[in-house]
Amino acid sequence: MVSIDLADPVVQSYLFYSSVLALKMFLVALLTSKTRIQRNVFANQEDATVSKGKVKFDDPEIERVRRAHLNDLENIPAFWVLGALYLTTGPSAFVATTLFRVFTAFRILHTLVYAVKPLPQPSRFIAFVIPMIINNYMGLRVFLTYVGAY
Repeated sequence: MVSIDLADPVVQSYLFYSSVLALKMFLVALLTSKTRIQRNVFANQEDATVSKGKVKFDDPEIERVRRAHLNDLENIPAFWVLGALYLTTGPSAFVATTLFRVFTAFRILHTLVYAVKPLPQPSRFIAFVIPMIINNYMGLRVFLTYVGAY
């Protein structure tokens, strides 16, 4: 097991891209709110009453943005855990930084092609599967590094 040093460029890269992903998730939450306000459609009666809107759970535009946010909530925390564990395997700085960078870029692309400017398949599939492959690769590297420990 490799110790984690905050001065290590690989650790700094992980922390940087992790923060970009956290900020991105918050921005998608704001995009959901913005879309609700623009369409005057809300999930709670008290919100609808204040703005004289309506409660509706099946608005297609709001649901698209909300699903993009849920997809982030399913995939980005896994990246945080697997990425942190991956750091303990002593990865090459180039490989690790490339993985973190590509994961982040494709998660941003996923939001763009899913919620901001929907594009036909396979754009969303590609933007989803590349980060999934990266998470699986990091998980496998961690597993193979520590499988002999037990």
